[in-house]
Amino acid sequence: MPNASARPKHGRRARRRRRVDPARDQLVSSSLESAQQSLLNQDYGTAFVHYLLVLNLAPVFKDFAQDSFRLTLFKWAEELDSVGRIQELFDCYEQALEIFPADEVILNSMGEHLFRMGFRDEAAGHFHKALKMKPDFPEARENFYRVANWLVERWHFLMLNDHGRNRKYQQAIQKAVQNGCKTVLDIGTGTGILGMCAKKAGAAEVYACELSKTMYELACEVVAANGMEGSIKILHKKSLEMEVPTDIPNRVSLVVTETVDAGLFGEGIIESLIHAWHHLLLPPKRGEGEFGEDSATGRVIPAGAAVFCMAVECLEIRRHHRWCAAEVGGLSMAAAGELRSLVSCSPEQDDSTEPYTTERLSRLTGGYRALTEPFTALTIDFNNVQELEGLSSREVREMRLPVTQEGELDALAVWFQLHLDEENSLSTGPQEDTCWEQAIYPVHSAMSFGLKPLDELIVEVSCQDTYLRLSCVAVLREGHRIYLDKRTDFPNSFKPIPNPNPEVELCSELACLQTSQSESEDFCMLEYSEMALLNNQDYHQSFCTALTKLISELKVKNRNRNTVGTASFVADSSLLYVLDVSEGFSLLSLIAAHQGQVKAYSTVEKSKQQNVLRRLARSNNISEQHLEFWLNHTEDEQGMLQRPSHEKLWSAIILDCVETCGLVRQKLMEKASLARFLLEEGGRIFPEKIVVYGMLVESDTLLLESAVQGREPTLGFNIAPFINQFTVPVHVFLDFSTLECRHLSEALELFVLDLMDVNKNYTEREVKVQTTSGGRVTAVPFWYQIHLDPDVSVSTLSRNSHWKQAAAILQDPLQVQAGDWVRLAVKLHKSTISISAHLDNAPVQMD
Repeated sequence: MPNASARPKHGRRARRRRRVDPARDQLVSSSLESAQQSLLNQDYGTAFVHYLLVLNLAPVFKDFAQDSFRLTLFKWAEELDSVGRIQELFDCYEQALEIFPADEVILNSMGEHLFRMGFRDEAAGHFHKALKMKPDFPEARENFYRVANWLVERWHFLMLNDHGRNRKYQQAIQKAVQNGCKTVLDIGTGTGILGMCAKKAGAAEVYACELSKTMYELACEVVAANGMEGSIKILHKKSLEMEVPTDIPNRVSLVVTETVDAGLFGEGIIESLIHAWHHLLLPPKRGEGEFGEDSATGRVIPAGAAVFCMAVECLEIRRHHRWCAAEVGGLSMAAAGELRSLVSCSPEQDDSTEPYTTERLSRLTGGYRALTEPFTALTIDFNNVQELEGLSSREVREMRLPVTQEGELDALAVWFQLHLDEENSLSTGPQEDTCWEQAIYPVHSAMSFGLKPLDELIVEVSCQDTYLRLSCVAVLREGHRIYLDKRTDFPNSFKPIPNPNPEVELCSELACLQTSQSESEDFCMLEYSEMALLNNQDYHQSFCTALTKLISELKVKNRNRNTVGTASFVADSSLLYVLDVSEGFSLLSLIAAHQGQVKAYSTVEKSKQQNVLRRLARSNNISEQHLEFWLNHTEDEQGMLQRPSHEKLWSAIILDCVETCGLVRQKLMEKASLARFLLEEGGRIFPEKIVVYGMLVESDTLLLESAVQGREPTLGFNIAPFINQFTVPVHVFLDFSTLECRHLSEALELFVLDLMDVNKNYTEREVKVQTTSGGRVTAVPFWYQIHLDPDVSVSTLSRNSHWKQAAAILQDPLQVQAGDWVRLAVKLHKSTISISAHLDNAPVQMD
């Protein structure tokens, strides 16, 4: 007989009935009503607090209140952002995500705020989560692609596809491990490939560290996928913060790293190796036979490096770093003062400047000319801690470079040879087929300087703050030293003779001090893209022509309209208003004001750049009353598109439509829609229309720069599926004129954006193109013809353009024969262009 006292067994627990709590229900009801009323009254902070209370106490209302809660959150976040209450803003998003952890819209919105604040790692994580929640969410996908370019720069793909580089590192690591280096630390592990090489070679213990959260998480996935999850310990921290035994149990016998940039020291390798020698590495081998085995001593791969340099002439470098035009768009530039790019090794440098930029010399438009033979600027032994510690205190070294070819001095080009060990080395030279660019040190002399054979270029080399710094100081010609920073005295600016009279010398120094103070007031830094824009004569002349035509037409209309009235009324009513909302430094407002009877508004923000425009206005006889700085009159950048005054409308609004990287600017069409309502009758948006052109090409280079091509280049390790998550469908900052590719079709019109007539716009379009050659279609590079009016346009493909091009990449190349027809589907979503291509009903997606 069954035990009557035993508890009955239930396959499923009975659901407990919610206990009725009248006071709680009343609180929820009243708070929900208050939230809705506060939202209606645009009291977003109060509404947000009430919604939080409701959704925490009664989650059953989640579906009902989700849309209103989102709106409240976004509006309240905008208010907090506008008054700088950033921590509260993020606190609100964290509270919202506790309630809706899988809400892709909230995740995406928080990612946008994080990205604007510079938290790119965290932003990428939120965009990635939003895409996991909703893979077809276009806003999150577009944001993820944009942040992916920051987080996993394109050189990661090139480096991992560089089988030669990977193989040499593997050989050096394998040799070191076989010689007794059994404990290994990989500093700046990236995808983890070097640490995996060490483990595969037989290392007993392998540790790795990575600062980037994105790359750390990626490395963990890669190591696990390759069956080494328990064999390699990866830490998410800087090596400078690592200690024994907190992070690793004992000092290691081998450090491997490639924390070097084009200028060798720019990623902090000196500082990290000094710390490693003092805290993480076993002591170095002092001499032959001092230690019995390598396991008792420490060493570094790479073992050292040699840095090389040569002087070059290059128009492309010149126009990006030195102001070259005496007149721009009809304006005399004599009063501009000293304009210089942010890349400089000059004594006046500050935190905003960089000592060098990077370029792939072999792919610069117009090429370059070497004016000297390469010379060794510096050597460094990474296994000598005393040499590492003494690097930044080395005396400035003066070197003389014999000039071998006549030409204009534009820059010093720098590369290095990385000695991994006694047998393996890597070169980043301009003639090498490598993933590396070269470091470029532009020359900033106020006037061009021509070098001649038999000249000697005097270069100073130093390592201040462990950055490699090179500066062209002077030229030795026929026994005389000509200083490049005193070009106005040429040809008599030779080495000065000490003055025997101390009083005269003191007066001279005071005069120089006064002059330098005056010069510093006229000194202005520009982004390299802004400098290239300033040197783009066709661009400014086209705007000058189009503005002149429009303003002349509107002046005639005003004269006809104001034939009756007082002189003062006529003068006031005939004034035309022009707004230039170009990004960064722009002369277009001045070009408009120079037409006369125009009051121009500029959106230039930086005070020094505003001062340049004021000086140019005065020197070109433009009244101070006819140039205003619009952002000084508006509360924030979002409010810049509004009337010039209550009773006035704009005669012209100039929109910046294409980013320097080759993409359409975000929210361009939304800005154009608003701008159209702010124009007077006969007024115009510049540009009025943008036509997108493209071409089918075959380019292995674009494939290598866009994704890791299987396991072969990465030494058999399974890395591609993980790093390729950060592949973006559009390659930017492309120089189509020097791209290694085969053209498989003629150029064709892909898409048209009409900024003046909304009825002519569309969101997608299909076009057919016939191939002119057989091959693999791997990409569709595209560029823009920017129409200012029906007769005047500028191309972003022209040789002197300040814009680069972009290309849509096919993940699976499309095989074609000459004469085949390819159908392209072109779509525009919030300024993002995507393209798909197919042949014979075999679609290949590029978005």
